Amino acid sequence: MSTQERKTETIPEWKQQEVDEIGDFLDRYDSVGVVDITGIPSRQLQDMRRDLHGSAELRVSRNTLLARSLEEAGSGREELTEFVSGQVGLIGTNENPFSLFQQLEASKTSAPINAGEVAPNDIVIPEGDTGIDPGPFVGELQSIGANARIEEGSIQVLEDSTVLEAGEEVSADLSNVLSELGIEPKEVGLDLRAVYADGVLFEPEDLELDVEQYRADISAAAGRAQNLALNAEIATSDTAPSLLAKASGEAKNLALYAGIENEEVMPDLISKADGQVRALAAQIDDEEALPEELQDLDEPAADAQTDDQPDDSEDADEEDADAEEAEADDEEDDDGDDVGDALGDMF
Repeated sequence: MSTQERKTETIPEWKQQEVDEIGDFLDRYDSVGVVDITGIPSRQLQDMRRDLHGSAELRVSRNTLLARSLEEAGSGREELTEFVSGQVGLIGTNENPFSLFQQLEASKTSAPINAGEVAPNDIVIPEGDTGIDPGPFVGELQSIGANARIEEGSIQVLEDSTVLEAGEEVSADLSNVLSELGIEPKEVGLDLRAVYADGVLFEPEDLELDVEQYRADISAAAGRAQNLALNAEIATSDTAPSLLAKASGEAKNLALYAGIENEEVMPDLISKADGQVRALAAQIDDEEALPEELQDLDEPAADAQTDDQPDDSEDADEEDADAEEAEADDEEDDDGDDVGDALGDMF
């Protein structure tokens, strides 16, 4: 029977110490992600570390040690190992992944692009005055595809000119022209490749939100929920004031239509009665058939009020009786008795 030798992997002590320190780093934070640091100069990377202080921490090490640390940490964080390639680092925070993504995106700054680099997006030289005096530079602009000429004593770009499309390599001539114009077409910053938090692996497309639109959607949803609660008469601390106001208004309308005498609705009842009397009086052609108080009156609006309303029921009854008698004597008005009775019924 043959024996098979097993090779046990051993790593130097300094590497194991590094893995242990990265493990401690992973344990300190609720959210851990992998960020791309390609092309970021070391000095600028240090500035980014300082900017993150207090909200997040960046840890850079050899990829093999980062991957080993993630595998040993387990609890789902080993899923991040597939994103450990190229120039990367680990970032940890106790904030939610969405806040981390927004912070990293906001911290990015523009930077010049060098010859040999790949354009991250279309490079456009904008229309306008370059501020450069006439000279050979106009030829350089034209050679890279910009629509430029000398006008009014300076070099002008006549229209927005796309001189390189995304994914194409930057030439030395283009890099020099962009540098001369002060155009910085690329962004420099920490690109979040993935982040693991609360048992979920998030990628950038999951975290890229339109915050203003999200707030608008939440606000609209809250408004629709409140309208539903009001229409369904669901009493909550938010809907109770509106429900009470609605009930009060409906009770008042009921009292007005039913003619219920109440201290709160009495002014409205008197105003309503006054308006009805005036409307009836306006339909009578012969003003002499009306009491003096009702003569020369225009038909009021529906909510019109007047101070000419009789003060007590006895005076009102006397005036109604006079109106009925006058209308009874008016042979030309066939509807006189009905109108008089209606006037009397009003009081």
